[in-house]
Amino acid sequence: MNVSLNWLSALLGHPLDAQDVAHRLAMLGAGVEAVEPLHQDLGDVIVGLVERVAPHPNADRLSLCLVNTGAAQVEVVCGASNVKAGGKYPYAPEGATLPGGLKLSARKIRGVLSHGMLCSARELGLGTDYEGILELATDAAPGVPLLDVLPVADTRLVLEITANRPDLLGHKGVARELGAVYGVPVKLPDFPGSASLGLAPRRAERPGTVGGVEVTIEDVEGCPRYLAAVVRGVRVGPSPAWLEARLRSVGARPINNVVDATNYLLYELNQPLHAFDLAQLRGGRIIVRRARPGERVTTLDGEARSLTAEMTMICDAEGPTAVAGVMGGRESEVSHRTTDVLLECAYFDPRRIRGTRKALRMDTEASYRFERGTDLHAMPDVVRRAVALLRTVAGGEERDPPVDVYPAPVRPRVVFVRPERVDHLLGVSVPRDEIERHLTSVGFAVAPKDGRLHVQVPGWRPDVTREVDLIEEVARLKGYDAFPVELRPYRPSTVPDDPVEALKARLRRVLTGMGLHEARTLPLMPAHGQAAAVTVANPLSQDHSALRASLLPGLLRAVEQNWSVRQREIRLFEIGAAFQRATDGKLLEQLRLAAVVTGARVPPHWSNRFRPPDYEVWDLKAMFAEAARLAGPPGEVAETDGGWLLRGRDGRQGGWAGALQAEGPKWSAPVYGFELEVRVAERPAVRFVGLPTTPSLERDLALVLPDGLSAREVEAVLREAGAPLLERAWPFDQFRHPELAGRSVAWRLVFRVADRTLRDDEVDPVVERMVKILKERLGVARREA
Repeated sequence: MNVSLNWLSALLGHPLDAQDVAHRLAMLGAGVEAVEPLHQDLGDVIVGLVERVAPHPNADRLSLCLVNTGAAQVEVVCGASNVKAGGKYPYAPEGATLPGGLKLSARKIRGVLSHGMLCSARELGLGTDYEGILELATDAAPGVPLLDVLPVADTRLVLEITANRPDLLGHKGVARELGAVYGVPVKLPDFPGSASLGLAPRRAERPGTVGGVEVTIEDVEGCPRYLAAVVRGVRVGPSPAWLEARLRSVGARPINNVVDATNYLLYELNQPLHAFDLAQLRGGRIIVRRARPGERVTTLDGEARSLTAEMTMICDAEGPTAVAGVMGGRESEVSHRTTDVLLECAYFDPRRIRGTRKALRMDTEASYRFERGTDLHAMPDVVRRAVALLRTVAGGEERDPPVDVYPAPVRPRVVFVRPERVDHLLGVSVPRDEIERHLTSVGFAVAPKDGRLHVQVPGWRPDVTREVDLIEEVARLKGYDAFPVELRPYRPSTVPDDPVEALKARLRRVLTGMGLHEARTLPLMPAHGQAAAVTVANPLSQDHSALRASLLPGLLRAVEQNWSVRQREIRLFEIGAAFQRATDGKLLEQLRLAAVVTGARVPPHWSNRFRPPDYEVWDLKAMFAEAARLAGPPGEVAETDGGWLLRGRDGRQGGWAGALQAEGPKWSAPVYGFELEVRVAERPAVRFVGLPTTPSLERDLALVLPDGLSAREVEAVLREAGAPLLERAWPFDQFRHPELAGRSVAWRLVFRVADRTLRDDEVDPVVERMVKILKERLGVARREA
């Protein structure tokens, strides 16, 4: 959105500094992307009075002009045919620098010395006309700076407007925000030589008539309100200089005085208008309806466009004449022959306009605003101002009041706000009168009611629908930089974290603690090579034509990409979704965890004399077992050919770990990886156990385990037989010898009771009992030294 600083100053009646305005708008939520000076390089140009025009002695198409500069009379060679004695024109003297960096000096043209030059609009950067010298209709004396006569020096601000703030797409809306922080009111300025405001519109719930034209709304959903005014006897021609300067300051191109008047109101009040040539409206009717099958319309850009029933159209008695809210039609376009004009001011449904614009592939200033929402309640005032501006720049008269067809009037929205809620959400106390002052400064109507504030939302703020929106307005206008930066006391939320997100966070902590880095890979992959691939209806490419059934292929591609940039130590994990087709055809989405490791276990460091060892399958098994314990389905990790499987208690496979196949360079290490299904299970309650206050007794017990007997089975018997004195038991050594019938496993046993110190004669019988039970149940004997 381009904004003119001069235009804002006129609305506020207050001089503005561009940098200060940019800072204040940014603090209000409308960032300024650029600050661009306009026409400030015309300071050397003055008003010149041409006192005499004579033919050039050596050229038929050139003339010699005697120019009064106020300080002297100089001779200037000119090639324009519109220069006349007694006229005033922009004069650039010797030494002046024109836009584009051209520096003037006296030089001979066909044998005659020319001192400076008379300038065209194009040479001054004020238009595209370069065939004639710019004529100045002014009483200013010769030598007066041109910028005093043509106030075109300006500063353009390029604003970044979010979609929820359509009010900032007009200068009045931006000025309203600045007026709130500067403490000055916004007032629409009078037009130079302006006519009085137009007549007050006349309300009509059913079809209404103005100037002999009947206005009917058939598509009330697409167009809830439509106003039309008729101005007769206009004279279409160029716009006055002040109006052209306003439009150029925001990057718009002047067309003619009628069209320029509608564009001026668009940029000032954020209300798109359209002017129809009344003589070209067939049958004296305006009908707002949906398009019919097979209908076409030729728009102002000369394109013939096919219409659909989802589009709202402006039609006359014979067919479509404009695409509602997007662009007018060629047949009813205002031209130099136009004498009577019908002005349209309407509200169109944002969704309908967005759909029409996309279907027709058209982007216009009008559709951009209608898509975001215009002010439904301010339209009568806009029409009156538009009629006044049209009569000012093009003449004519308004014989009948405008018609306001409004079948189902909508009341302004009312939202209640509680001052105590404001204090609670903002964390600071905001007095009631300050809340009222902030809200009224930007157009909200506020009145106290039953301990609350009754707030009527203006039509230009469609984004304000809830109490919290008003509280946000208070914070924004108070200034975010006015809030304290220290952490204040607050009440933690009683809402528990989502179990899935809590589990993901726990997995991230554990895996990053193991030295792994989280990766995010695309959930899309090639469809070929996948059994029962879940294909995408509109794929980006063949390599992204199906949803992934596993996370490991994506991580392997990441490994290969790291190899390509000579990274050998790679440790990655990902938590994401995998997709499958069920037997009944339904799409199943499953949360999974996958990880890949390759290269050294630890990064190289100067303190290590030797190269760190690479990852082995046993490192992978430890990671897999820990991940399965945290997130996998209940079950056991069992060894299988080429790796390990996580088998759930229901018999289903819940995960796999093992070596992966990857094409790596010669210096790469083997790649290991695992993938498992993430199950959210209820976590056991955390039980606090105090530190022991009595000493323990420890015993080491070496046992000979037959082949096939696991240490877990032995530990279970030890705990059962050693209760209640046995506190902990764990294996710390394993020994094999040909003379042993099996393997020797050494256990450390810790005994303790909470109320006294144990004696040896209490612990030794317990150890003997444990050995006896192990012999009887499992055939495990104590290994003799």
